[in-house]
Amino acid sequence: MRKFKARQRLVMTFTFFSMFFGAGNLIFPPFVGAQAGGSTMPAAIGFIVSAVGLPILGVMAVTFSGGFDGLTKRVSPGFALLLGMAIILTIGPCFAIPRTATTSFEMMVVPLIPTDTVRFSQLLYSLIFFSLSFLFAQHPEKLSKVLGRFMGPLLLIFIAVLFIVCLVHGVGTPSTPMGDYETDQMARGFLDGYQTMDLLAALYFGIVISANIREQNIDDERQVQMETAYAGLGTGVLLIVIYGALSYVGMVSGSISRIDPKTDTGATVLTNLTTAMFGTEGTIFLGLVFVIACLNVCTGLICTCASYFHMKFPVVAGRRIGYRTWQMLFTVFSFIVSNAGLSLIIKVSVPVLSALYPIAIVLVLLALTHRILGSRFSRIYVWTVTLVAIPSFTGCISSLVVVFGGSIPWLDALLNLLPLQNYQLGWMTPAMMGMVCGVADSLIRRSTGTPAVR
Repeated sequence: MRKFKARQRLVMTFTFFSMFFGAGNLIFPPFVGAQAGGSTMPAAIGFIVSAVGLPILGVMAVTFSGGFDGLTKRVSPGFALLLGMAIILTIGPCFAIPRTATTSFEMMVVPLIPTDTVRFSQLLYSLIFFSLSFLFAQHPEKLSKVLGRFMGPLLLIFIAVLFIVCLVHGVGTPSTPMGDYETDQMARGFLDGYQTMDLLAALYFGIVISANIREQNIDDERQVQMETAYAGLGTGVLLIVIYGALSYVGMVSGSISRIDPKTDTGATVLTNLTTAMFGTEGTIFLGLVFVIACLNVCTGLICTCASYFHMKFPVVAGRRIGYRTWQMLFTVFSFIVSNAGLSLIIKVSVPVLSALYPIAIVLVLLALTHRILGSRFSRIYVWTVTLVAIPSFTGCISSLVVVFGGSIPWLDALLNLLPLQNYQLGWMTPAMMGMVCGVADSLIRRSTGTPAVR
């Protein structure tokens, strides 16, 4: 039975890492450190658990389940389609794609222009940015071959430089925790780890990595799973080190220049630091790195979303919809959303991710325990996912209303009856109830001879 050599495993690990680490992963850990201040350590631990631990477990779950569809169809085929669409739209045109334009704009352009020209400049910048992304997406393989070889190492080098400079500079007096991080820093860090969206992406990445391993002439399924596990663990180690370093960078930046958690972002934290340490030239260099990295990520995401919808919906209302049409739709939609601004995009994305993540988490946990539970009690999937989805999506509605200045007191009162809801973990009790109901339903159907129809 053929196995990878150490060098091949290292190459696969870096391939895996490059799929996960984009510009968004670069801005959230510093924002955690800047807000948590002297409590950065527990906040970073919480962030790493959800931003690293959950995605790696997600990759394992998808690999052992035979892909995303193999996992989600254990609930029902309809659920597989709905969740697939929700994930693609979330990591695509609704949040992640617009975020590539707004992040690079705030890093590259905002520090160099007058405040009163920001809105017009953002409109012009995003128009150029998405026009280039659309053109590059016609032949994404050419862009990836060039940028994929140096953008990852360049980002890592820059992170290393920032971290070393911050170590030399020292923290001085850390700022006091602010905003959402005034209390319960570890729980808040865990929830903000959702912002990377890596668990949702991991539900697709696992099968991609498995396919790459099979192309290296490893056809034994158990060995494929083992090599995927090695690549996942290696990626996890890299991400832990980088997120830890970036959280420290954010803490140092926060001690140099205090931020406003309501209006500032991780991009502001990094810009403040590079301006203080390296001057305008350092800010320009960091901005260029972000622009190129974001352009590459944006191109790949547009291609992914257009390909998914073209495959699932080649015909709509009796008319054939081609790949280029989907590509244009997602590009134009992302252009419109991006002009809402990075801060608003993040605020709106938090409730949506808080609805999708609990569902993804329970799917991953059920997949990893499938031999013990799911294979014996098949109804456990539909019951657990259903009961988790109810508080997750009602909580999403309530939070979105708050984002736009309203409130639904009676709904908030109902949700607050759930244990741990003050930590936004109220879905855990319904999850346990769903497992119990799923086991009971499976046993009843088995005793009466009723098929476990989903």
